[in-house]
Amino acid sequence: MTPVFAEVNVEAVVIFGLVVAITLGITYWASKRVRSATDFWAAGRGISGPQNGFAIAGDYMSAASFLGIAGLIFLYGFDGFLYSVGFLVAFLTVLFLLAERMRNAGKFTIADVLSFRLRERPARVAAATGTLAVAAFYLIAQMVGAGALIQALVGIDYNLAILLTGVFMLVYVVFGGMIATTWVQIIKAVMLMAGAIGLSILVMNRVGWNPVELFNRAEAQAGGGSFSLAPGALYTNPVDTVSLGLALVLGTAGLPHILMRFFTVPDAKAARSSVLWAVILIGAFYIMTTALGVGARAFLGEAGVEAAGAGANLAAPNLAQFLGGGAGTFGGDALLAIIAAIAFATILAVVAGLVISASGAVAHDLWSNVVRKGADSEHEEVLVARIAAVAIGAISIAIAIGGGKDLNVSFMVGLAFAVAASANFPALVLALGWRRFNTVGAVTGVAVGTFSSIFLVLISPKVWPGPDSEGGLLPFYDLANPGIVSIPLGFLACWAGTMLSREHGNERSFHELYVRSETGLGAEAAPAASPGPQRAGTRVPTSA
Repeated sequence: MTPVFAEVNVEAVVIFGLVVAITLGITYWASKRVRSATDFWAAGRGISGPQNGFAIAGDYMSAASFLGIAGLIFLYGFDGFLYSVGFLVAFLTVLFLLAERMRNAGKFTIADVLSFRLRERPARVAAATGTLAVAAFYLIAQMVGAGALIQALVGIDYNLAILLTGVFMLVYVVFGGMIATTWVQIIKAVMLMAGAIGLSILVMNRVGWNPVELFNRAEAQAGGGSFSLAPGALYTNPVDTVSLGLALVLGTAGLPHILMRFFTVPDAKAARSSVLWAVILIGAFYIMTTALGVGARAFLGEAGVEAAGAGANLAAPNLAQFLGGGAGTFGGDALLAIIAAIAFATILAVVAGLVISASGAVAHDLWSNVVRKGADSEHEEVLVARIAAVAIGAISIAIAIGGGKDLNVSFMVGLAFAVAASANFPALVLALGWRRFNTVGAVTGVAVGTFSSIFLVLISPKVWPGPDSEGGLLPFYDLANPGIVSIPLGFLACWAGTMLSREHGNERSFHELYVRSETGLGAEAAPAASPGPQRAGTRVPTSA
């Protein structure tokens, strides 16, 4: 059953309006509570573990997760499920290596952790570069995806959809800061889980709650296409599969908008709790994306591939319309409108998180601590953050409208994860765990990790096919994802830069950071428990 998207979906617009009204109300409420930099960047450190777990899940489960993974499973079967596994396992890396230690060691951004034991200005410039690179690629991908999906699901013009998404995103960040962004993400997570649970129940009810029957029906509907319950339909090269897995698992631990969330909780215990909640929510969600993708194949079949659009992003909405009664029925149109509204809320929450992390790199890291050298006031920092957010949002809107339709969204998201895994992750892990690690190592590692991942993606077959359209531009390199090459390069550059240079007092500062990251002594406290915020570089005495 092919849905008709030629006209504006009135039901979807009404539900969109309801979602926007609720989120704008939250933003107004939050704006009255943003009185300091801690309120703007870290929601006053007053978010509980469960609340932050929902917010992390909301930040992490993007439209690419909801619609993209279901579409990949619809198209390729087992190989599409690899994304679900990778995204879920990635949070174990965050839990065991970074969550608690990040909360104890930093203040607002990734750069706060690095600058604690390294020379502040070069460390902050390097960290801000990695943050902005990841945020830029991810943000533009989300904006382009927003335009394409809203145009298809609701019938709103692509450029108008981009503009609306950008304007609402900026309202949340500029006026409500992290408080508004957090609650928008919580609402989005609840909506997304409710939508996924509802559709999964309808799918399983159609097959008598027998998962084996669901998979049998899906396999019977393969129709000679690319769908397969065996591996190899999408990734025929095992090295490429491993490379993708590395980028997903380690890239999550380097995503600035995810790591920034750990500074919103009052202590390390809440940070650990928030990751556990996030793992439960994200795990349940990705299990349900499997039911949606396989269900779409079972009920829509190979005939539904064309209607699912590029990348099969519309497989889940089409499935919803089918389960509701089909195109033209009240149930089908209503269920499609609900899924469209959830997709819109999903995009709004993710882009708001990305913008606040990017503005943090500009205002807190570069302006306050590099340009002003800590001499500015909190009021000035928040003002610069709001100006930076508007500028970043305007640039992303312009790129998405100007050349967005020609951008490959999957390529942009893959590039964001590759940069995060190759540049941010090695520097963070080594700063927290290697005594000798120094500023030269951090700067070299971030630079090499960033540029190598970008270069390797640009010459990959996905972006620049070879002369015969098989393989890449270079005969010796044909990987779609550069993780297996660029991640070791990032670590190697960190090691080489460190070993080829010396930095006095660095090992002492490591012990201070280690004590702080493991115990929380001297960590930034919630305002209620502390008379005032510290500067990011404040040391905790080793005698503590």
